[in-house]
Amino acid sequence: EDQQATSQTARSSPIASTSLLVVLAGLCGSNMAGAGGPVVRLNDGREMPLVGLGTWKSKEGEVKAAVKAAVVGGYRHIDCAAIYKNEHEVGEALAELFAEGSVTREELWVTSKLWNDSHAGQDVPEACAKTLAALQLEYLDLYLIHWPVTGCTGPALAPAIEETWLAMEALQAAGKVKSIGVSNFSAKKLAAMKAYAKVFPAVNQCELHPRWRQDALVGACSDLGTHLTAYSPLGSPDSASMIKHNGASVMAAPEVKAVAADVGRTPAQVLIRWAVQRGTSVVPKSVTPSRIESNFDVLAWELSEQHMATLASIEPQERMLHGQFWCNAAGPYKTL
Repeated sequence: EDQQATSQTARSSPIASTSLLVVLAGLCGSNMAGAGGPVVRLNDGREMPLVGLGTWKSKEGEVKAAVKAAVVGGYRHIDCAAIYKNEHEVGEALAELFAEGSVTREELWVTSKLWNDSHAGQDVPEACAKTLAALQLEYLDLYLIHWPVTGCTGPALAPAIEETWLAMEALQAAGKVKSIGVSNFSAKKLAAMKAYAKVFPAVNQCELHPRWRQDALVGACSDLGTHLTAYSPLGSPDSASMIKHNGASVMAAPEVKAVAADVGRTPAQVLIRWAVQRGTSVVPKSVTPSRIESNFDVLAWELSEQHMATLASIEPQERMLHGQFWCNAAGPYKTL
Protein backbone atom coordinates (compact mmCIF):
# COMPACT_ATOMS: atom_id res chain seq x y z
CA GLU A 1 0.00 0.00 0.00
CA ASP A 2 2.88 2.41 0.72
CA GLN A 3 3.90 2.04 -2.92
CA GLN A 4 0.37 2.40 -4.27
CA ALA A 5 -0.67 5.76 -5.61
CA THR A 6 -4.41 5.85 -5.09
CA SER A 7 -7.57 4.29 -3.69
CA GLN A 8 -8.03 1.01 -5.47
CA THR A 9 -9.40 -2.10 -3.76
CA ALA A 10 -12.89 -3.42 -4.45
CA ARG A 11 -13.36 -6.06 -1.79
CA SER A 12 -16.67 -7.67 -0.97
CA SER A 13 -17.05 -6.21 2.51
CA PRO A 14 -20.43 -4.82 3.56
CA ILE A 15 -21.03 -1.12 3.07
CA ALA A 16 -21.20 0.80 6.33
CA SER A 17 -24.07 3.19 6.92
CA THR A 18 -23.43 6.92 6.63
CA SER A 19 -25.12 10.13 7.72
CA LEU A 20 -26.38 10.34 4.17
CA LEU A 21 -28.92 7.62 4.87
CA VAL A 22 -30.97 10.13 6.86
CA VAL A 23 -31.22 12.20 3.70
CA LEU A 24 -31.82 9.19 1.47
CA ALA A 25 -34.88 8.27 3.45
CA GLY A 26 -36.54 11.37 2.04
CA LEU A 27 -35.37 11.15 -1.57
CA CYS A 28 -38.83 10.39 -2.87
CA GLY A 29 -40.60 12.65 -0.42
CA SER A 30 -40.46 16.11 1.10
CA ASN A 31 -36.67 16.47 0.81
CA MET A 32 -37.12 16.83 -2.94
CA ALA A 33 -38.60 20.32 -2.60
CA GLY A 34 -36.59 23.11 -4.16
CA ALA A 35 -33.83 23.28 -6.74
CA GLY A 36 -30.70 21.26 -6.20
CA GLY A 37 -32.39 18.20 -4.71
CA PRO A 38 -31.35 16.44 -1.51
CA VAL A 39 -28.09 17.13 0.30
CA VAL A 40 -25.57 15.35 2.48
CA ARG A 41 -24.39 16.88 5.75
CA LEU A 42 -20.61 16.72 5.85
CA ASN A 43 -18.46 16.23 8.96
CA ASP A 44 -18.01 20.01 9.22
CA GLY A 45 -21.78 20.58 9.34
CA ARG A 46 -22.10 22.00 5.81
CA GLU A 47 -24.63 20.56 3.36
CA MET A 48 -23.62 19.55 -0.16
CA PRO A 49 -26.09 18.71 -2.98
CA LEU A 50 -25.91 15.03 -3.87
CA VAL A 51 -25.89 15.34 -7.66
CA GLY A 52 -23.47 17.69 -9.37
CA LEU A 53 -22.23 18.46 -12.86
CA GLY A 54 -18.76 17.19 -13.68
CA THR A 55 -16.63 19.30 -16.01
CA TRP A 56 -13.62 17.06 -16.78
CA LYS A 57 -13.02 16.71 -20.54
CA SER A 58 -15.60 19.39 -21.36
CA LYS A 59 -14.05 21.03 -24.42
CA GLU A 60 -13.33 24.69 -24.88
CA GLY A 61 -16.47 26.46 -25.94
CA GLU A 62 -18.75 23.76 -24.45
CA VAL A 63 -18.48 23.95 -20.69
CA LYS A 64 -19.97 27.44 -20.32
CA ALA A 65 -23.22 26.41 -21.97
CA ALA A 66 -23.24 23.14 -20.03
CA VAL A 67 -22.92 24.90 -16.67
CA LYS A 68 -25.66 27.36 -17.54
CA ALA A 69 -27.98 24.58 -18.73
CA ALA A 70 -27.32 22.57 -15.58
CA VAL A 71 -28.01 25.41 -13.16
CA VAL A 72 -31.14 26.53 -15.00
CA GLY A 73 -32.23 22.88 -14.94
CA GLY A 74 -31.88 22.61 -11.17
CA TYR A 75 -28.29 21.59 -10.43
CA ARG A 76 -26.70 23.42 -7.51
CA HIS A 77 -23.36 21.60 -7.45
CA ILE A 78 -20.58 22.17 -10.00
CA ASP A 79 -17.38 20.12 -9.88
CA CYS A 80 -14.22 21.75 -11.30
CA ALA A 81 -10.44 21.42 -11.19
CA ALA A 82 -7.48 23.53 -12.23
CA ILE A 83 -6.10 20.74 -14.43
CA TYR A 84 -9.32 20.65 -16.48
CA LYS A 85 -8.14 23.92 -18.06
CA ASN A 86 -11.69 25.25 -18.35
CA GLU A 87 -12.34 27.02 -15.04
CA HIS A 88 -12.36 30.38 -16.82
CA GLU A 89 -15.37 29.25 -18.87
CA VAL A 90 -17.10 27.96 -15.76
CA GLY A 91 -16.44 31.37 -14.22
CA GLU A 92 -17.99 33.14 -17.18
CA ALA A 93 -21.08 30.96 -16.85
CA LEU A 94 -21.36 31.60 -13.11
CA ALA A 95 -20.98 35.36 -13.55
CA GLU A 96 -23.78 35.40 -16.11
CA LEU A 97 -26.02 33.20 -13.98
CA PHE A 98 -25.54 35.47 -10.98
CA ALA A 99 -26.16 38.61 -13.07
CA GLU A 100 -29.30 37.11 -14.61
CA GLY A 101 -30.68 36.17 -11.20
CA SER A 102 -30.87 32.48 -12.06
CA VAL A 103 -29.11 31.60 -8.81
CA THR A 104 -27.27 33.35 -6.00
CA ARG A 105 -23.72 32.51 -4.95
CA GLU A 106 -24.99 31.21 -1.62
CA GLU A 107 -27.31 28.75 -3.38
CA LEU A 108 -24.51 27.16 -5.40
CA TRP A 109 -21.91 24.61 -4.34
CA VAL A 110 -18.63 24.90 -6.27
CA THR A 111 -15.82 22.38 -5.86
CA SER A 112 -12.29 22.66 -7.25
CA LYS A 113 -9.07 20.72 -6.84
CA LEU A 114 -5.41 21.42 -6.15
CA TRP A 115 -3.12 20.00 -8.84
CA ASN A 116 -0.06 17.86 -8.20
CA ASP A 117 2.50 20.57 -8.98
CA SER A 118 1.24 22.86 -6.21
CA HIS A 119 1.55 20.67 -3.10
CA ALA A 120 4.27 22.72 -1.42
CA GLY A 121 2.86 24.72 1.46
CA GLN A 122 3.71 28.08 -0.10
CA ASP A 123 2.19 27.06 -3.46
CA VAL A 124 -1.24 26.04 -2.16
CA PRO A 125 -2.66 29.55 -1.55
CA GLU A 126 -1.36 30.75 -4.92
CA ALA A 127 -3.01 27.83 -6.72
CA CYS A 128 -6.28 28.48 -4.91
CA ALA A 129 -6.10 32.18 -5.79
CA LYS A 130 -5.69 31.33 -9.48
CA THR A 131 -8.72 29.06 -9.34
CA LEU A 132 -10.81 31.69 -7.57
CA ALA A 133 -9.80 34.29 -10.17
CA ALA A 134 -10.69 31.96 -13.05
CA LEU A 135 -14.04 31.09 -11.48
CA GLN A 136 -14.68 34.76 -10.59
CA LEU A 137 -15.48 33.74 -7.01
CA GLU A 138 -14.46 34.98 -3.58
CA TYR A 139 -14.51 31.51 -2.02
CA LEU A 140 -14.87 27.83 -2.86
CA ASP A 141 -17.38 25.58 -1.16
CA LEU A 142 -14.98 22.64 -1.34
CA TYR A 143 -11.28 22.39 -2.22
CA LEU A 144 -9.70 18.95 -2.71
CA ILE A 145 -6.16 17.62 -3.04
CA HIS A 146 -6.65 16.13 -6.51
CA TRP A 147 -4.21 13.19 -6.21
CA PRO A 148 -1.83 12.01 -3.47
CA VAL A 149 1.07 12.37 -5.91
CA THR A 150 3.57 15.12 -6.78
CA GLY A 151 5.77 13.63 -9.50
CA CYS A 152 8.73 13.42 -7.15
CA THR A 153 11.46 10.79 -7.13
CA GLY A 154 12.82 9.02 -4.08
CA PRO A 155 11.27 6.66 -1.52
CA ALA A 156 8.87 9.15 0.10
CA LEU A 157 6.29 11.55 -1.27
CA ALA A 158 7.58 15.12 -1.34
CA PRO A 159 6.14 17.48 -0.41
CA ALA A 160 4.41 15.26 2.13
CA ILE A 161 0.63 15.23 2.35
CA GLU A 162 0.95 16.69 5.85
CA GLU A 163 2.56 19.85 4.47
CA THR A 164 -0.11 20.23 1.82
CA TRP A 165 -2.94 19.56 4.24
CA LEU A 166 -1.78 22.14 6.76
CA ALA A 167 -1.85 24.71 3.94
CA MET A 168 -5.37 23.57 3.03
CA GLU A 169 -6.44 24.08 6.64
CA ALA A 170 -4.97 27.58 6.52
CA LEU A 171 -7.04 28.37 3.42
CA GLN A 172 -10.16 27.27 5.27
CA ALA A 173 -9.27 29.38 8.30
CA ALA A 174 -8.78 32.39 5.99
CA GLY A 175 -12.24 31.93 4.49
CA LYS A 176 -10.99 31.16 0.98
CA VAL A 177 -12.59 27.72 1.10
CA LYS A 178 -15.49 26.55 3.22
CA SER A 179 -14.77 22.81 3.28
CA ILE A 180 -11.63 20.83 2.48
CA GLY A 181 -11.03 17.28 1.37
CA VAL A 182 -9.09 14.89 -0.83
CA SER A 183 -9.50 12.88 -4.01
CA ASN A 184 -8.17 9.47 -5.08
CA PHE A 185 -7.03 8.65 -1.52
CA SER A 186 -6.91 5.05 -0.34
CA ALA A 187 -8.34 4.17 3.07
CA LYS A 188 -4.79 3.83 4.43
CA LYS A 189 -3.72 7.27 3.22
CA LEU A 190 -6.90 8.82 4.58
CA ALA A 191 -6.56 7.17 7.98
CA ALA A 192 -2.91 8.31 8.21
CA MET A 193 -4.13 11.91 8.20
CA LYS A 194 -5.62 11.39 11.67
CA ALA A 195 -2.13 11.86 13.08
CA TYR A 196 -1.87 15.52 12.07
CA ALA A 197 -5.14 16.85 10.64
CA LYS A 198 -6.85 19.42 12.84
CA VAL A 199 -9.68 19.42 10.30
CA PHE A 200 -10.27 15.92 8.93
CA PRO A 201 -11.18 15.67 5.22
CA ALA A 202 -14.88 16.26 4.67
CA VAL A 203 -14.90 14.51 1.28
CA ASN A 204 -12.89 11.90 -0.62
CA GLN A 205 -13.73 11.97 -4.34
CA CYS A 206 -12.94 8.69 -6.11
CA GLU A 207 -13.88 6.57 -9.09
CA LEU A 208 -16.98 4.59 -8.14
CA HIS A 209 -19.43 2.62 -10.28
CA PRO A 210 -20.76 -0.97 -10.29
CA ARG A 211 -17.63 -2.21 -12.10
CA TRP A 212 -15.40 -0.54 -9.48
CA ARG A 213 -17.48 -0.52 -6.31
CA GLN A 214 -14.67 -0.16 -3.75
CA ASP A 215 -16.86 -1.56 -0.97
CA ALA A 216 -13.98 -1.58 1.51
CA LEU A 217 -13.19 2.07 0.83
CA VAL A 218 -16.85 3.02 1.22
CA GLY A 219 -16.92 1.33 4.61
CA ALA A 220 -13.62 2.85 5.72
CA CYS A 221 -14.68 6.38 4.76
CA SER A 222 -17.91 5.92 6.67
CA ASP A 223 -15.95 4.82 9.75
CA LEU A 224 -13.61 7.82 9.41
CA GLY A 225 -16.49 10.28 8.93
CA THR A 226 -15.46 11.30 5.42
CA HIS A 227 -18.12 11.46 2.72
CA LEU A 228 -17.43 9.79 -0.63
CA THR A 229 -18.21 11.45 -3.95
CA ALA A 230 -18.31 9.24 -7.05
CA TYR A 231 -16.54 10.54 -10.12
CA SER A 232 -16.74 8.90 -13.57
CA PRO A 233 -19.96 7.14 -12.48
CA LEU A 234 -20.64 6.13 -16.10
CA GLY A 235 -17.15 4.65 -16.57
CA SER A 236 -15.70 7.68 -18.39
CA PRO A 237 -15.99 6.13 -21.87
CA ASP A 238 -14.79 9.36 -23.49
CA SER A 239 -11.37 8.99 -21.82
CA ALA A 240 -10.91 5.36 -22.91
CA SER A 241 -8.56 6.10 -25.80
CA MET A 242 -6.53 8.58 -23.74
CA ILE A 243 -6.02 6.37 -20.68
CA LYS A 244 -6.40 2.96 -22.37
CA HIS A 245 -9.30 1.53 -20.42
CA ASN A 246 -12.60 -0.24 -21.03
CA GLY A 247 -14.95 2.43 -19.72
CA ALA A 248 -17.69 1.73 -22.24
CA SER A 249 -18.20 -1.61 -20.51
CA VAL A 250 -19.90 0.06 -17.54
CA MET A 251 -23.01 1.33 -19.31
CA ALA A 252 -22.91 -1.67 -21.66
CA ALA A 253 -22.89 -4.25 -18.86
CA PRO A 254 -25.80 -6.70 -19.29
CA GLU A 255 -26.76 -6.22 -15.63
CA VAL A 256 -26.98 -2.44 -16.03
CA LYS A 257 -29.01 -2.76 -19.22
CA ALA A 258 -31.37 -5.26 -17.60
CA VAL A 259 -32.04 -3.01 -14.60
CA ALA A 260 -32.54 -0.02 -16.92
CA ALA A 261 -35.10 -1.93 -18.96
CA ASP A 262 -36.89 -3.08 -15.81
CA VAL A 263 -37.28 0.44 -14.39
CA GLY A 264 -37.81 2.20 -17.73
CA ARG A 265 -34.72 4.39 -17.38
CA THR A 266 -31.45 4.82 -19.26
CA PRO A 267 -28.30 2.94 -18.21
CA ALA A 268 -26.76 6.30 -17.27
CA GLN A 269 -29.69 7.14 -14.99
CA VAL A 270 -29.44 3.71 -13.34
CA LEU A 271 -25.73 4.22 -12.64
CA ILE A 272 -26.25 7.70 -11.17
CA ARG A 273 -29.20 6.53 -9.09
CA TRP A 274 -27.11 3.58 -7.87
CA ALA A 275 -24.45 5.99 -6.64
CA VAL A 276 -26.94 8.15 -4.75
CA GLN A 277 -28.87 5.23 -3.30
CA ARG A 278 -25.64 3.57 -2.21
CA GLY A 279 -24.79 6.54 0.02
CA THR A 280 -22.47 8.68 -2.10
CA SER A 281 -22.80 11.95 -3.97
CA VAL A 282 -22.06 11.83 -7.69
CA VAL A 283 -20.77 14.19 -10.41
CA PRO A 284 -21.62 12.89 -13.91
CA LYS A 285 -20.20 14.94 -16.79
CA SER A 286 -22.07 15.96 -19.93
CA VAL A 287 -22.20 18.94 -22.27
CA THR A 288 -25.40 17.81 -24.01
CA PRO A 289 -28.47 19.62 -22.60
CA SER A 290 -30.77 16.59 -22.89
CA ARG A 291 -28.28 14.37 -21.06
CA ILE A 292 -27.61 17.00 -18.42
CA GLU A 293 -31.35 17.04 -17.76
CA SER A 294 -31.66 13.26 -17.84
CA ASN A 295 -28.71 12.78 -15.46
CA PHE A 296 -30.45 14.95 -12.88
CA ASP A 297 -33.74 13.03 -13.17
CA VAL A 298 -32.67 10.36 -10.69
CA LEU A 299 -34.06 11.64 -7.41
CA ALA A 300 -37.80 10.92 -7.49
CA TRP A 301 -37.58 7.17 -8.11
CA GLU A 302 -35.52 4.34 -6.65
CA LEU A 303 -33.98 0.98 -7.39
CA SER A 304 -35.28 -2.10 -5.60
CA GLU A 305 -33.13 -4.21 -3.31
CA GLN A 306 -32.96 -6.78 -6.09
CA HIS A 307 -31.78 -4.13 -8.56
CA MET A 308 -29.06 -3.02 -6.14
CA ALA A 309 -28.02 -6.65 -5.59
CA THR A 310 -27.82 -7.21 -9.34
CA LEU A 311 -25.55 -4.20 -9.77
CA ALA A 312 -23.45 -5.35 -6.80
CA SER A 313 -22.84 -8.69 -8.55
CA ILE A 314 -21.00 -7.31 -11.58
CA GLU A 315 -17.62 -8.96 -12.06
CA PRO A 316 -14.78 -8.70 -12.75
CA GLN A 317 -14.05 -5.45 -10.98
CA GLU A 318 -12.04 -3.09 -13.16
CA ARG A 319 -10.68 0.35 -12.46
CA MET A 320 -10.89 2.69 -15.45
CA LEU A 321 -8.90 5.73 -14.20
CA HIS A 322 -6.22 3.31 -13.08
CA GLY A 323 -3.46 5.71 -12.11
CA GLN A 324 -0.75 3.77 -13.92
CA PHE A 325 0.53 7.09 -15.23
CA TRP A 326 1.70 8.02 -11.72
CA CYS A 327 3.86 4.92 -11.25
CA ASN A 328 7.62 5.46 -11.47
CA ALA A 329 10.35 3.01 -10.61
CA ALA A 330 12.35 5.92 -9.19
CA GLY A 331 9.46 7.41 -7.21
CA PRO A 332 7.41 6.57 -4.12
CA TYR A 333 4.70 4.73 -6.12
CA LYS A 334 6.12 1.78 -8.05
CA THR A 335 2.99 -0.30 -8.55
CA LEU A 336 -0.76 0.18 -8.54
